[in-house]
Amino acid sequence: MAGAAGQVQWSSRFAFIMAAVGSAVGLGNLWRFPFQTGENGGAAFVFIYLACVAFIAFPVLMSEFAIGRHAQKSAVSSTRKMAQDAGRSANWSFVGWVCMIGGFLVLTTYSVIAGQVMAFSAAGFAGGFGQENMPFMGSNWWGLGWHAFFMLITVLVVAQGLKGGIERVVTILMPIFFLTLIGLTIYAVVSGLESGATARAAAYLFTPDFSVVDGGTFVSALGQAFFSVGVASAIMITYGSYLSRDTNIASSGIIISGADTMVALIAGFMIFPIVFAFNVPTDAGMGLIFEALPNVFAGMPGGNFIGGAFFFLAFIAALTSSISLLEATVAFIDEHSDFGRGQIAWLFGGFAFLIGSGAVWSSEFAGQFIDVLSGEILLPFGGFLIAVFVGWVIPKKLLREELQHASNGMFAFFHIMMRWVVPFAVGIVLVLGLDARFTGGYLNGLLGLGG
Repeated sequence: MAGAAGQVQWSSRFAFIMAAVGSAVGLGNLWRFPFQTGENGGAAFVFIYLACVAFIAFPVLMSEFAIGRHAQKSAVSSTRKMAQDAGRSANWSFVGWVCMIGGFLVLTTYSVIAGQVMAFSAAGFAGGFGQENMPFMGSNWWGLGWHAFFMLITVLVVAQGLKGGIERVVTILMPIFFLTLIGLTIYAVVSGLESGATARAAAYLFTPDFSVVDGGTFVSALGQAFFSVGVASAIMITYGSYLSRDTNIASSGIIISGADTMVALIAGFMIFPIVFAFNVPTDAGMGLIFEALPNVFAGMPGGNFIGGAFFFLAFIAALTSSISLLEATVAFIDEHSDFGRGQIAWLFGGFAFLIGSGAVWSSEFAGQFIDVLSGEILLPFGGFLIAVFVGWVIPKKLLREELQHASNGMFAFFHIMMRWVVPFAVGIVLVLGLDARFTGGYLNGLLGLGG
């Protein structure tokens, strides 16, 4: 029987922070946050998003770390053990199952998008974003190849284990990520000063007009907070299982969620000065990164290098997230099979590749099935289950033991949020999201929420 996930631990708090921040900082920050901000009214969305991170995503993050460290096992086994230690049914492992399956499905299409990011980065450094350098545009076979390449890198890292693979990669790539992010942001801010684009970007991000807010804004903001911080996908439970007993979960959670949020805001300052300088529509949606910005890079001085560096930055963010998504599943299988870690990584990486391949060939399969099932059903449902599990099932005393380093005030805030705020907020968002998807927003209209 393969060893449990908890048999190894992070070699240092720095390694843990880099891995967790790398997991949280992904395409959700560099790709999803800008277009969500653009589609939902700018600063009003940003302020609601920040509140969602502080009052909902952060307490859930603390909860997942506590669950994982308590049992020192995979997400499924950790939820089962914590329930049993609390005198509750082992069937509460269902929470871990929902999160793990949701996270794995996210990986399947995440890899497809990350493959496109790699292709755009290569095109930029190879000479530009013209059609002669981008033969993969509109070609499913090229898309499949880049998807395979990205998944191959992910598997190779996870197959090497916690210390030889994940730690080694994140402690090298994350400092490079931050340096590149800061450099590109300084370039965007300085280049936009004379034209006023930087001032317009600052006003757009931090001067809210709450008259544009409707029910859809809250749904999008909470969904972005969950997607960005990386909760409810079994990642943080798994990473929490590698924590030592002397790690301060509360302070670590503040650093991780704070760093993730800062990256999103800095990414806004990197992208929106360029958007305003070149009159790109802020509501360009998902095409903002893959359609609008490449055209801008193609026509700006030094745009090939800047564009290549931007997409390389997104590649790093995607890779540090994808290895955590795969690790959550590998850790569970490693506990319950006689296969070696490398074999498991190759097997499930291949499985994720096959599912993602369907998304390459069919946008309906990706958008109408995988994305809906994972992003709109399983992850929000997983977040709701974690909130109920921690807020109502696990005794306060057991939680306090795991969060012993937290101050009394911090623990009181955490417990109130998980018991009275998070389950109801996530439950409402889950219902409204499903209503918008399957009934055309009947409840939104009934409640007068609009959007």
